[in-house]
Amino acid sequence: MAVPKRKKSKMRIRQRKAHIKAEVAQVQACPNCGAAQQTHRVCTSCGMYKGRKVLTVEA
Repeated sequence: MAVPKRKKSKMRIRQRKAHIKAEVAQVQACPNCGAAQQTHRVCTSCGMYKGRKVLTVEA
């Protein structure tokens, strides 16, 4: 079984973990109503996706 010869320093561990981070969701304006929506998702305010009515939204 492989065993590390020396302990990894805090700096080396933190440098490796620095690349692992949460990504910000992509947001754009809905072409139908202008509300903010995530890309490639149905608009939650009007229910449209790619110019088609997908959901019936109750006000």
